[in-house]
Amino acid sequence: MRIFVSLLKNTNPKIEYYSRFSPSPLSIKQFLDFGRDNACEKTSYMFLRKELPVRLANTMKEVNLLPDNLLSQPSIRLVQKWYMQSFVELLDYENRKPEDPHALNDFLDLLIEIRNRHNDVVPTMAQGVIEYKEKFGFDPFISSNIQYFLDRFYTNRVSFRMLINQHTLLFGNDTNPLHPKHIGSIDPTCSVAEVVSDAYDTAKMLCEKYYLAAPELKIEEFNMKAPDKPIQAVYVPSHLFHMLFELFKNSMRATVELHENSEEGLPPVKAKVTLGKEDLSVKISDRGGGVPLRKIDRLFNYMYSTAPTPSLEPGVVPLAGFGYGLPISRLYARYFQGDLKLYSMEGVGTDAVIYLKALSSESFERLPVFNKSALRHYKTSPEADDWSNPSKEPRDANPMSSRHGDGKEERAPRKDQSERSYNSLEV
Repeated sequence: MRIFVSLLKNTNPKIEYYSRFSPSPLSIKQFLDFGRDNACEKTSYMFLRKELPVRLANTMKEVNLLPDNLLSQPSIRLVQKWYMQSFVELLDYENRKPEDPHALNDFLDLLIEIRNRHNDVVPTMAQGVIEYKEKFGFDPFISSNIQYFLDRFYTNRVSFRMLINQHTLLFGNDTNPLHPKHIGSIDPTCSVAEVVSDAYDTAKMLCEKYYLAAPELKIEEFNMKAPDKPIQAVYVPSHLFHMLFELFKNSMRATVELHENSEEGLPPVKAKVTLGKEDLSVKISDRGGGVPLRKIDRLFNYMYSTAPTPSLEPGVVPLAGFGYGLPISRLYARYFQGDLKLYSMEGVGTDAVIYLKALSSESFERLPVFNKSALRHYKTSPEADDWSNPSKEPRDANPMSSRHGDGKEERAPRKDQSERSYNSLEV
């Protein structure tokens, strides 16, 4: 710990310096054009040796604005240590010229080492939030700040890994032989329906493992630009797979739990892929009973996970039990100017829609910037609500619900079907 404090003290001026710069967002088209037409390792090196410290410094400044009680948790300190170590190691290349015979290879090795070091950042940070909640409980204002921070922190991490993956795939030895046409991690002709099917198959295996059954999948495509052709996109297949896998897990679990004893069997999960002038959209529809409107926002809130603390052992399903699948999937969608929305009808089912940009030239990175506006968000005191606020928990609409002699409803706290289906990510 003393070494970390000393390291932090010596590096703070550099963090201050790099945090004054805003990250430089790139579009998918820029990634593609560079990798396909004029991929130059020296050019990439010169860009990344400045851009990566800028992105790290911006997020490290925001980490320090979190409540002291959260920063003191062991898991949060561990994440800070990882980020500080990576930042310091990148500084070694601050003035190292690409003409140095070992600079490019050493930098490539460092990027792989940094990527491996940061592999467990998401679950470790999630563990830190759990440690905080267990000790200090839930505070709405602090929860709002943590939500704001984690959205930005995890988006920064997605962008950081995107830059590293592009460099290592283009100039390293970890090129995937199964996808020779990929430009780094980008597929110029990504078949959306194929990714949908792959995500479904993976989620189906999990569902059948736990429930011994899984709903079937029905896929439809509507290509407005070329009605007779399958829909293709210039996109990162791993990002799309991540989003779809999470949505299928949720839909399958909800469907099986609601219909497992039905004589009619399990209704299918439906996927509809559409391509218009501006948007490429993927809708996943289920008949899993839906979610009440008041709980939709909660499904994207990191602080509301009610699942038991999962194991961090290697080999388990990523994020299983943390309740982070939906919020992080939404960050993946928003990273290149898209979005992820849930539309639910309680008692029927849920439609989850992924929106992506149809044009790669419009798919720019959406990056957090540490500035006065961000700082103000952490410093602003909570204000009184200027709209009337009813009781937090609605009354039971069932006229047969049991009541005390004073006429008040007797309700035991429970976790209902909809919340179990969409908050717990382990199928």
